[in-house]
Amino acid sequence: MLAAGLLLFGIASSNAQEIIVRTRPFRPRTVVVARPLRPSPHHVWVAEEWTPGGGNYVYHGGYWAVPPHPRAVWIAGHWRHRPGGYVWMPGHWN
Repeated sequence: MLAAGLLLFGIASSNAQEIIVRTRPFRPRTVVVARPLRPSPHHVWVAEEWTPGGGNYVYHGGYWAVPPHPRAVWIAGHWRHRPGGYVWMPGHWN
């Protein structure tokens, strides 16, 4: 019973961040994409992302990040068509 409850909670919370928008938002015009110097040879550039916020998506510029393990590869986020609009599929480490 406890395992079933945790499974249902996990499914419900994973879909809670999915916001369907009719048109994909555009990058803010004031954004200048200029990568700062890489902090170390271990850092990888993570491209711009969109994060759910206030019933819409909020732009988050690119940044340097250290992969969780040496062979990890960053898979960039992308827009996916859904019935009624689009949702942002966030980037992740693979």
